[in-house]
Amino acid sequence: MRGLRLVVFGIVGGMPVAGVTWQITHYLEGFRRLGCYVCYVEDTGTWPYDPERNAVTDDCSYAVSYLAEVMKRYGFGDRWTYRAATPGGGTFGLSESRVQRLLDEADALVNITGSSVLRAEHQRVPVRIYLETDPVQSQVEIAKGNASRIELLGAHTHHFSYGENLGGPGCGVPIERFVYRPTRQPIVVDWWTQPAVPTGASFTTIASWRQSGKDVEWNGETYTWSKHHEFLKLIDLPRRTAQPLELALTLKSAATDDAEGRVLTDDEEVEAVHLVRSHGWRVINGLSLSRRTAPYRDYIVASRGEFTVAKDQNVRLRSGWFSDRSASYLAAGRPVITQDTGFGARLPTGEGLFAFATMDEILGAIDAVNADYDRHRRAARAIAEEYFRAETVLARLLEHAGLGHRR
Repeated sequence: MRGLRLVVFGIVGGMPVAGVTWQITHYLEGFRRLGCYVCYVEDTGTWPYDPERNAVTDDCSYAVSYLAEVMKRYGFGDRWTYRAATPGGGTFGLSESRVQRLLDEADALVNITGSSVLRAEHQRVPVRIYLETDPVQSQVEIAKGNASRIELLGAHTHHFSYGENLGGPGCGVPIERFVYRPTRQPIVVDWWTQPAVPTGASFTTIASWRQSGKDVEWNGETYTWSKHHEFLKLIDLPRRTAQPLELALTLKSAATDDAEGRVLTDDEEVEAVHLVRSHGWRVINGLSLSRRTAPYRDYIVASRGEFTVAKDQNVRLRSGWFSDRSASYLAAGRPVITQDTGFGARLPTGEGLFAFATMDEILGAIDAVNADYDRHRRAARAIAEEYFRAETVLARLLEHAGLGHRR
């Protein structure tokens, strides 16, 4: 693998928030540690999101400045480019001629989240990897004959998914036309090495409360995308345990916290925050954590562990999906209690990592962790080391794409 030339596509500038940034930088650094020459290209053809305006905008200045800062910080200051789709266009970072040379010389491109529609210039690269981080929606669209989705995936030579159970027994996600190889989140484990004892007492998570537009219908059933549906099923959890539980919610209308730490929102989100708090949950403004990578990491490291839910789509269809944020908690040595999507077929559970389907299973997991916290903290870290270490995950991905013989 040493000496491979890779082009990684992503959405760091288009969605300049910490979760996305950590996701992409783990790939860049992981490939680099395998000895690959890696460049980052952003060429999605869409307008970027500006967190300062909390809106999608035709002004790419925030996207470009954020991307330049991130790439410099992680050692890729001379290996990135952003092609603007906004009025006037333009290419930032590497020159257009350099981008063309990169594509001509690349052994493979890795299209993370399938964010870029591959044009003829991209298809000159011999190995083109579609890397799906959120399964279900794409598979359902393909099963329904969505021509644009079929064309998008058909432009790639290899297909990988975080849905590690796709095509396996018990998984209800329809699989047609394409073969998906399982992969998972690469984590640069030493980036999350922190003191053993957390400074906070709460189990936490960082999440959006309500997301719309991605529900899917299949075989007469509607499978929802927004996590608030799953949190509401467990709204009474804080009343059933003495363990403090905190949600860092990225609310679409959130502004800033006031002097007392309360989240300031508008309309229906005010009601949602009041509802959650009235049942004993702690709530903070997740936007303040998501604008930069360091506060996001510091929040995870300060937590006692993670308690979270998964999307209904992954839960009921048993896709085997697992969160890269949860993998980061594990790497920091923070136990994770998360909703079961069938990931236990691939990952060990019961120490450091717990999958739940019922309230009683949640309460049992909390009690188990708190009865011997150090053991579960060590187990969490060990899972990250064995199953999520970037060098291991990405070496396997390259081998499955036929690139493992390169040295």
